[in-house]
Amino acid sequence: QVQLVESGGDLVQTGGSLRLSCVLSGRIFKITDMGWYRQAPGKQRELVATISSGGSTDYADSVKGRFAISRDTAKNSLYLQMNSLKPEDTAVYYCTSDLWYSPLSGRTTYWGQGTQVTVSS
Repeated sequence: QVQLVESGGDLVQTGGSLRLSCVLSGRIFKITDMGWYRQAPGKQRELVATISSGGSTDYADSVKGRFAISRDTAKNSLYLQMNSLKPEDTAVYYCTSDLWYSPLSGRTTYWGQGTQVTVSS
């Protein structure tokens, strides 16, 4: 069983910063792509940022220049540094990871339970 546990969500004022963390645990053979998604009330879940196993990153236009995604392979961890936060960044943020739990398992996508980020105006 693989678990993804996010942390770091909080209430912050406009212009503030937060750093989200996601730690993977359990039976893990190989991790490939990882990412952060978010879902605001009444809206669909949307992609925030992704990072490949080789370190290539991609961002939603709405967060480019403000957010930075990173990973620590040795610690099976994923991070999202969020700066210059805006009220429209308010959402539940989810960590996701594509991984193999054995050499023959094939790729499976796992999700965390989410962490709440609230940005006050």
